[in-house]
Amino acid sequence: MHAGLKITAFAAGLAATFGTAYGVGKGVGPVDEDPAPARHESHSEASSDPEGGGGTEQAAAGGLQISEGGYTLDLKTPAVTARERDDLRFVIRDSGGRAVTAFQREHDKELHLIVASRDLVTYRHLHPTRAADGTWSTPVDLPRAGGYRVFADFTPAKKGAENLTLGTDLGASGPYDPQPLPAVKATAEVDGYKVRLDGGLRPGASSELKLNVSRDGKPVTDLQPYLGAYGHLVALRSGDLAYLHVHPNGEPGDGKTEPGPGISFSATAPSTGTYRLFLDFKHEGKVRTAEFTVRAGGAAAAPEEESAHDEAPSHGH
Repeated sequence: MHAGLKITAFAAGLAATFGTAYGVGKGVGPVDEDPAPARHESHSEASSDPEGGGGTEQAAAGGLQISEGGYTLDLKTPAVTARERDDLRFVIRDSGGRAVTAFQREHDKELHLIVASRDLVTYRHLHPTRAADGTWSTPVDLPRAGGYRVFADFTPAKKGAENLTLGTDLGASGPYDPQPLPAVKATAEVDGYKVRLDGGLRPGASSELKLNVSRDGKPVTDLQPYLGAYGHLVALRSGDLAYLHVHPNGEPGDGKTEPGPGISFSATAPSTGTYRLFLDFKHEGKVRTAEFTVRAGGAAAAPEEESAHDEAPSHGH
């Protein structure tokens, strides 16, 4: 398991403008859903520019495309129907066009899949299953029509292969109603749990993010390991969906990491801007997702913003 920061920036423009409906069709396939993390790259790929200028974005701009390192994400289901359960199917192909059927296991899985809406209000962590012919599939139920981005995070089993995250667009048909980005806040609530975020993102420089989980006013001290950790954090930058995946500081069984209430991460933002953070944590056998909006370069939430807005809604699994 890699420790510390793993970054990939994704940027993709939506080719079509939306009217009153997002006019696309749907596709088919089988299997199994399960929330969790994605992408990995080294600290050296992030610029040390403290102002988060053009150099920072250039340094972090790996994996912007559907193909990278001789591998391609072939999405067999480019469109689904909003508010209906569909099967999302895809294949990872090598440079010869052959379906890849051998992958390294990372965080207990061969491949992690993330689906996020362009307005960053809907977010899904999925773990598809792979058929013998290399076709991956997972059920997905997207609540709203519009444009989505699909991220596939994997490492081929080939010797010396590096981790990749490939991205492509997905459409969900139905009446289109884009939502504003939820307000900047330092707390999030999901299923009766309250999660507080301390610390903030800094462009081009590492900073610590501490998340504390409580329920009914009491700290949760018995978080359960989930994919080899007590928490997984993903950030997506508003505007272009630049992607940042961060691993926690420490892991279960290392003799020093407690099972809550705190989960600590080290993170570096690829640039200034507004980000959505998605924390997956497991308690009493269920994975939940706490969501935050933060601004790189400042605190997680200003006091006046904390009191002026209601809690941001959670749109996890």
